[in-house]
Amino acid sequence: MTFNEFKFHKDLLKGVKIAGFREPSPIQKMVVPIIKKGEDLVGQAHTGTGKTAAFGLPLMDKIAKKEIERALVITPTRELATQVSDELYHLGRFCGIRTITVYGGVGYGRQIALINKGVQVVVATPGRLKDLYKKGKIDSFNPEIVVLDEADEMLDMGFLEEIKEIFEYIPQNRQTLLFSATMPEPIKELANEILTDPQFVSVVGDDDSTTNNTIEQSYYVIEEAQRDEAIVKLLETEKTNKCIIFCRMKREVDRLTEHLKAMGFNAEGLHGDLEQMDRDRIVKSYRRGESKIMVATDVASRGLDVKNVSHVFNFHIPFDPQSYVHRIGRTGRAGKAGKAITLVSTTEFKELQRIQKEVGADMKLETIHLDGSSNSTIDFISLEADVRAVTIDENAAEFIDSMEDMDYHEFVERVVSLLLQDEKSNSNLLGYDQNTVNMMLNEYQSEQKVARKNNRKKKRR
Repeated sequence: MTFNEFKFHKDLLKGVKIAGFREPSPIQKMVVPIIKKGEDLVGQAHTGTGKTAAFGLPLMDKIAKKEIERALVITPTRELATQVSDELYHLGRFCGIRTITVYGGVGYGRQIALINKGVQVVVATPGRLKDLYKKGKIDSFNPEIVVLDEADEMLDMGFLEEIKEIFEYIPQNRQTLLFSATMPEPIKELANEILTDPQFVSVVGDDDSTTNNTIEQSYYVIEEAQRDEAIVKLLETEKTNKCIIFCRMKREVDRLTEHLKAMGFNAEGLHGDLEQMDRDRIVKSYRRGESKIMVATDVASRGLDVKNVSHVFNFHIPFDPQSYVHRIGRTGRAGKAGKAITLVSTTEFKELQRIQKEVGADMKLETIHLDGSSNSTIDFISLEADVRAVTIDENAAEFIDSMEDMDYHEFVERVVSLLLQDEKSNSNLLGYDQNTVNMMLNEYQSEQKVARKNNRKKKRR
């Protein structure tokens, strides 16, 4: 199938050709005919599957053919609003379609003036758009098509009430399109509230309802103090193109960014406390490949659409399963393979199990082999203390008797050498091995059984 089969306006097809689009993606094949018919739509697809063109092309086709005059696209973040606006501009430039990006952190004047002059497509964030409508600054802007993009991210960021309020200002005789990577219950309720008899489309496979199967997922179980050493070693050994390292806190982004720069890595930090000018500069530098490593918080990276991100590193495990889905969705985009690596401390291991269960993620345990170690790295003092403190096993004497054919002194030397080899092996490995993790997993499962048993007892009471 080609884009010509959609019978788009000839000037729009010119923009499609220059953009390098060869054939429609699965989401585009499914939703374009529905949008062209004027029906409401709920579309579920992972980020990076071509959603912007899926709604943008038929939307602009209607404008180019004078079927509608205006359209509104609502996105969760400034970065995503800018990206969507840029893509729509480049696709529709030969049609003379004017697009504006509306977000907070800058003055109202220019945005209001351009909207009231008759700009055809407005791409906006919820906060600024609500303010403009509430203050009566854009009463003349009545879009015939409204797109709610990345709806689940808006839910995560607490924008649901703003969205509902915005729709009170928009005319009822509109076509409404809602796109989301996941479909939590509040998003389903929102869809029922703002859409009319929508068509439902999903390009998410039955066996992959939440995570992208083009992404290889792995994890390392480490001590808390080993995070910096682990991320540096991974950056040195993984064949990364561009990568994103996710941290939980802004201060951790700043600290880790400075640490990586000191280690010689080309890294930039992104979080919500930065000025808009600095945010734009960092994102543009990263997109152009001038910086290869982005250290970011979840909020700062929402909707960040950058091509050729080969790796996502979770420096800290996210607070909730949906954040994990959004994080790893920055890689493996547009059908390309990607890799997501999570660092987990021993205290976070239970949280990892919950995420794996809820999102259906197939994560592989890995260990990091460090550079060769010599005997000087072995802590003989600790080893001696361990030997003196160990409780003698009742089977030890029987084992010694079974080795009576060996000289006693040689036997002791061999046993000590075995201990030292194990010590060297452990000192040369970063991350717990499968046997240790299996023991942790068994402990976790035992705790879960006890918890379920206690819950059943409470219910019977």
